[in-house]
Amino acid sequence: MRLPRMSRILATLAAAAMAAIGAVAVGSAPASAAVRNVCYNTSQAGPFAGYANQAATIWNNATNNINMAQCGSNLMIYYTYGGGSYAVRNSLGNGYVVIDYYQAQQYSPLRIMTHEIGHILGLPDNYNGNCAILMSGGSAGTSCTNPYPSAGEAATVDSYFRTAVRSATTAQVFTGSWPAPVGALR
Repeated sequence: MRLPRMSRILATLAAAAMAAIGAVAVGSAPASAAVRNVCYNTSQAGPFAGYANQAATIWNNATNNINMAQCGSNLMIYYTYGGGSYAVRNSLGNGYVVIDYYQAQQYSPLRIMTHEIGHILGLPDNYNGNCAILMSGGSAGTSCTNPYPSAGEAATVDSYFRTAVRSATTAQVFTGSWPAPVGALR
């Protein structure tokens, strides 16, 4: 019975090596699935680290082709005081999110975080004012607290991660999703 034990040892060593380079093993996915890891980092997120973790869970539950985990720095989460919340996508699944502390006092911080991560995952703004559409951002008003992507938004993200990785030659900056907080400097 040395062979099964050796297989377990090799599997453990492979998992440790993957963790050392920032990769995450996704054991529950079928061999044919193309699950892509989006490694995020909350070390600079301050009071919004917990919201980033919740938003990652929301995206993991809504999609089939991504696995968001704290395993590296493809996606950095920051916060600021003033200037608005925004996302900068360098390529699909890579970039950074900045959450405005003052804005998060007026709008749902979880909705803001999940929305901005949606940009990193490939979604554009959709200023239609519909609270059921995550990417409508602040146009849905301060009373909208829905942090969940619609089925269509989740399917779009899945389609982006199912197909070949799209890369941009220049960074895309998404600002203006959330109106400036009353009395805040921009």
